[in-house]
Amino acid sequence: MSFVERCFVTLTPAVAFQDNWHLHAIAHHLDLVRQGKIRRLIINLPPRSLKSIMASVAFPAFVLGHDPARRIICVSYAADLAAKHANDFRAVVEAPWYRRVFPGFALSRLKNTEAEVTTTRHGVRLATSVGGTLTGRGGNLIIIDDPIKPADALSEVRREAVNQWYNNTLLSRLDDKLNGAIVIVMQRVHMDDLVGFVTRQQAEPWTILTLPAIATHDQIIATGAGRSHTYRTGEVLHPAREPEALLDRYRQQLGSDVFSAQYQQEPVPPGGAMIKRAWVLRYDAPPQRASRSQIVQSWDTASKGGAENDWSVCTTWLIENNRFYLLNVHRGRHDYPELKQKALALAAQHKPTKILIEDAGTGTALIDELRRMSGSSIIRVRPERDKQTRMSIQSAKFEAGQVHLPRQAPWLAPFEAELFAFPGSRHDDQIDSVSQALANGISGYTLDGV
Repeated sequence: MSFVERCFVTLTPAVAFQDNWHLHAIAHHLDLVRQGKIRRLIINLPPRSLKSIMASVAFPAFVLGHDPARRIICVSYAADLAAKHANDFRAVVEAPWYRRVFPGFALSRLKNTEAEVTTTRHGVRLATSVGGTLTGRGGNLIIIDDPIKPADALSEVRREAVNQWYNNTLLSRLDDKLNGAIVIVMQRVHMDDLVGFVTRQQAEPWTILTLPAIATHDQIIATGAGRSHTYRTGEVLHPAREPEALLDRYRQQLGSDVFSAQYQQEPVPPGGAMIKRAWVLRYDAPPQRASRSQIVQSWDTASKGGAENDWSVCTTWLIENNRFYLLNVHRGRHDYPELKQKALALAAQHKPTKILIEDAGTGTALIDELRRMSGSSIIRVRPERDKQTRMSIQSAKFEAGQVHLPRQAPWLAPFEAELFAFPGSRHDDQIDSVSQALANGISGYTLDGV
């Protein structure tokens, strides 16, 4: 990391360097590649997170400083971007401080161009763009930095061109197929981008470092030998540079789909997967509750309580004339006493006519407690089919225009990210609550207590 900081100061002397734990995590994983301990590495992180300086400039300079005989191919989506990274690399290795740190490194006079730099030890840093010619060229380290720009992400032709160039051209350029290393550093832009492509192939195991702008689940991330950072749910990646309020503005400007992909590293299919975005109707204000209305709460509880376990979710719906208006989503990790208090508070707030609770895990105990303490009708629900089948049955209500979501709500963006990505979403607890509510205690479930 001290080397990265020195490179940053050399390239942007007027900008203050802002250290953060995620930079140490990136540096640690890249150095494991240099040491031969990782052969395939994917790093996914938001834009403007210092990835290009670290991966395309500092890392090749660090590798060649330690071993001037290494042969490195650096790839970007465009020739002008590849050339910029190459010029930044040259600025670093020609700096007096670099020469002092790595006295064994020297540039060869035989080849020192914008695209290619060679060392006196026959090492190489070759810059190219996706689709560029690599006939007769090879390396023992390939670095791919943003192989497709976000503006091209929706073009199937361009995505496929990137993926096939990687498969048919770039892979064959490794000098040593067994020990050569490949690093992909990019923001996610589509489910079928290069990261989606290589991970679906499952031809070889990849080490994946995913750094969303806002943590979606707890994870322990190595930041050095014997060091780690616990990235907790809801934590912002680099609050000094991009606080949560700024990320919220990005979400509003970009839309949920783009923000989910580029900032959260969770791309969803354009338009939705099982549930299509175009099927959902929107409301500014829900209908007034009338005598014929139902207020239904649907609970999907975690199998166990506590912060390290799954989410417990309650969706609250107003149902009228066979139309479903989603009023509220509560999602949290609770131990059982807290779960019970939250269920009672939500019941008091919305005064549901009935509460559906899956009879599993902590839900079983919650059913008995709420029957004693709540004035609502408590329905014990036992799902009869798998999650995907249950949601598939209820998808007809979305397609028929019976499901209404609010135009704005603080819980809406993460809810939609899960809804429109299902069944490919990371989590499905909100989905379980939705399908249970839309069934309204009838289709696909065995009931008790109606």
